[in-house]
Amino acid sequence: VHQSKMDFFCKLGYGKQDICKVLENLGQEALEDDVLKELIRMGSKPQALEDQAQPSQLKLVARGSCSPSPGLKWLGEDESDSSDSLRPIVIDGSNVAMSHGNKEVFSCWGIQLAVDWFRERGHTYIKVFVPLWRKEPPRQDSPIADQHILEELEKQSILVYTPSRKVKGKRVVCYDDRYIVKVAYERDGVIVSNDHYRDLQNENPEWKWFIEQRLLMYSFVSNRFMPPDDPLGRHGPTLSNFLSKKPVLPEKKWQPCPYGKKCTYGNKCKFYHPERQHQAQISVADELRAKTKVPLSQGKEEERCQCSP
Repeated sequence: VHQSKMDFFCKLGYGKQDICKVLENLGQEALEDDVLKELIRMGSKPQALEDQAQPSQLKLVARGSCSPSPGLKWLGEDESDSSDSLRPIVIDGSNVAMSHGNKEVFSCWGIQLAVDWFRERGHTYIKVFVPLWRKEPPRQDSPIADQHILEELEKQSILVYTPSRKVKGKRVVCYDDRYIVKVAYERDGVIVSNDHYRDLQNENPEWKWFIEQRLLMYSFVSNRFMPPDDPLGRHGPTLSNFLSKKPVLPEKKWQPCPYGKKCTYGNKCKFYHPERQHQAQISVADELRAKTKVPLSQGKEEERCQCSP
């Protein structure tokens, strides 16, 4: 019996010395509840609570350790990164450049305008995909304007060339749209393009939903990159919510009451009444009843005073 009680209270976290003292005082046949009450009265705490009460000392973790403590961070890491709340951006370079060049010229300046727009918003992950053969000197059937911008964006690790090669004088080009959709899908980002990628939607049902929900269309107005304020329609999210991982719900706007001061609903009215902002929310009927009761009571008291000798 003694050993079983010792094991029981040791599992609860109490020390063996405290348990022995209590059992000596109360006897070996004491009930477990009585022993527990006596332990609590003595002020004895389980070992887990004592460990929590002691101030925890920070431990140095080796650089190669696989399980660093979650409270510690490596030097140079920022505690809060605002870019974490913004979605990655994947730009269809060919689509943007041809749109800026009126579908006649591959205008690299259009790509720069789009990249600058997202940079100003605070996006840090921006990738532009362009076929490798756009690096070659321009030809009459495919003119390129401001080709040096591609080299600058490549040095900044923003522009990525999709592979292509020549086989027996013929150019073999990999499908760059597949790169765009795949990277955006894996990064849970946004595709910037006016293309609907219908062939890729039919190819993969998961890509179909992703393209429908994460495709950001745009327009160029006087060398100004302008995406719509409502990317998914009038009843969809705003542009800022569309581009952020944590959308912010809009504040509830109260609609003013169409009846105004003539409204008789009182506190039951679901519309906004600016004139009742600092008043008690009672119905107009109750308010009228309260007003009519006062003069009636005053008149009765006056009649009583006149009739009395």
